Amino acid sequence: MRVLVVAEQLRRPVSGGIGTYVRGLVQGLAAMGGEPAPHVTLWASRPPRRGPDPLAALGPPVATSVLPAPLLVRAWDRGLGRLPGRPDIVHATSFAAPPAGAVPLSMMVHDLAWRHFPDAYPERGRRWHEAALGRALGQAALLMVPSATVADDLLAAGAPRSRVEVVEEGCDHLAAPDQEGATALLGRLGVTGAFLLTVSTLEPRKNLPALLAAYEVARHRLPEPWPLVVVGPTGWGPSLRPGPGVVLAGQATGGVLTALYGRARLVAYVPLREGFGLPVVEAMACGAPVVASAVPSAGGAALEVDPFDVDAISDGLIQTATDEARRQELVAAGRVRTAGLTWAAAARRHVELWGAIG
Repeated sequence: MRVLVVAEQLRRPVSGGIGTYVRGLVQGLAAMGGEPAPHVTLWASRPPRRGPDPLAALGPPVATSVLPAPLLVRAWDRGLGRLPGRPDIVHATSFAAPPAGAVPLSMMVHDLAWRHFPDAYPERGRRWHEAALGRALGQAALLMVPSATVADDLLAAGAPRSRVEVVEEGCDHLAAPDQEGATALLGRLGVTGAFLLTVSTLEPRKNLPALLAAYEVARHRLPEPWPLVVVGPTGWGPSLRPGPGVVLAGQATGGVLTALYGRARLVAYVPLREGFGLPVVEAMACGAPVVASAVPSAGGAALEVDPFDVDAISDGLIQTATDEARRQELVAAGRVRTAGLTWAAAARRHVELWGAIG
């Protein structure tokens, strides 16, 4: 089976959770070992003009368009463009999907959150997502989703139940901890002891102002004024205004991020809505107790809080940071939850579903 995997998300300056999904899927397909694995080709827009194509480091061959990223996606939106090679399946890793013609199209739909919280998205983004959803419903033979939450949203949007399949994502993609790199980063930030951590793109849907307000309340009730380290790239929307104790670290990747997860007194993640919620299971896999809103990835293994209730978030931070018995319960629950969330398992499920439509 020849599968053309759209890797356009990895051309973006901030590839986010979708970029993690693309890399994880490729990792999982390579880890299938002796199992029948498809022949994968990655497809994306024109690479950087200088140096090697970063996508080549992922392993599979890369087919590239002559068009830069914005023009390529616009062409796809208008039904323009030819597929490279002769694939048996085209797999779109987001709503940015090429016209597949007679070739079966599968797609991973990460969320429909803009329908629930439209004010958390720019108007242009909402319009694009609505149009892309319409194209997906009309063209995709298979709509994969990372959780039952997204499946329900798709069914409500008009997707046939027979075309919607839940495929949970993996969390075994994190690099080995880089303790020296984490120590250097924390040192530059002035963080010398215990700290709380949150990891996300800085954008309205992630609900960071509510988390910062909750931390402001909780900080004075902690045994020490442990700082809240905010890790993540800037997305869009109003700039965060950090109060006392809040440290903006910017983006951390690779082993530095792994080490930060492992060192944190807790990890807090309270978005308004998520299709899955990778930071939650990343943190759990590293042994951190997690305070989270009702994100599907948590699977009951986090201390769940209402993202609209600052006092509830604050209480969750205090309990998880100070109650050692509760902390250990959450750590153990997180280990159980993440034990089976591997990218190899996700890849095997992809291959099974591709075989059913190919």
